Amino acid sequence: MSQERSFIKSGRNTIIHKDKKLDLVIVNGETHPYIKVTQHGLEPFKEELPKNRREAKDRYLEMVYITSQDVFSEERRLLFIQALDGREYKVDYSKVGTKLFVRIHQDSYL
Repeated sequence: MSQERSFIKSGRNTIIHKDKKLDLVIVNGETHPYIKVTQHGLEPFKEELPKNRREAKDRYLEMVYITSQDVFSEERRLLFIQALDGREYKVDYSKVGTKLFVRIHQDSYL
């Protein structure tokens, strides 16, 4: 069963957001902070995770579990996220809690 997703994975560690109707919630393992990808960029996701796909859809979210088989199969230390604001963000999980955790990698990738 193939389902249309709101993102595309590219290469070994890049997520491309492609649907402005749904925000992405990036979950990279149990210990890392969650990141919400909106049409305006990235922000921390502080809410409780949806319990299932239906609840996520009701909240206009799509969950992206980095460790799942259909994404990257394991935690990533470094992720690149191309958001709908035209920027590519670099997320370095080894720098959680610093200003280098999430930063703009390319100002315009289009």
